[in-house]
Amino acid sequence: MKTDYPYPLLAREGWPFLALFLGVAIVLQMVTNGWWASPFYLLFLFSLQFFRDPRRPSPALSERSVLCPADGRVIAIEQVDDPYLSRPALKISIFMNVFDVHVNRMPVKGQVQKVWYFPGKFFNAALDKASLENERNALWVKTDDGSDVTVVQVAGLVARRIVCYVAADSSVAAGQRFGFIRFGSRVDTYLPFNTQPLVVVGERVRSGTQCIATLGVQQP
Repeated sequence: MKTDYPYPLLAREGWPFLALFLGVAIVLQMVTNGWWASPFYLLFLFSLQFFRDPRRPSPALSERSVLCPADGRVIAIEQVDDPYLSRPALKISIFMNVFDVHVNRMPVKGQVQKVWYFPGKFFNAALDKASLENERNALWVKTDDGSDVTVVQVAGLVARRIVCYVAADSSVAAGQRFGFIRFGSRVDTYLPFNTQPLVVVGERVRSGTQCIATLGVQQP
């Protein structure tokens, strides 16, 4: 699996928060009776669970497997128009609450064709309008067999930073960590219209460990 840096079980986006909260807690512990330090110890523990980045072995994959890109709950499986590639598509949306792992993993192997970033609003990420109105970052990936997959990181109600590790023309592997969204969000995956979903609305899913769909055979 490709990575840009070592992953010591905690995403690097969390390191400043962990250092800040622990440092303040220790200082307050030393100069007060300890009660004032308690909230910062709790924030430190919350950050530990929020920024966790577990290593997960990917399942056996075929060329048409679509790997789960995010931890969370499936909130939509619907046939829509892909707003980025202007084509009929199957959209699978996964909502992440603050207790889910927020590292995003690439659903397919291929070549990143284009990256779009859109500043926007911060509606609750579980709402349908969040897909097109919230701050978001979209990746267009073309698989080795020519299938087009659009993966969209969408900020949520309290999310205020979307991080994407890959750029246009990058080669990516299924299961590769490609981004992070801070504090509640969703990931929308737009797949070819003839894709067969393998999950259902309401199902809890885990990134990198299960397949959420099977791409249909490309028509000549």
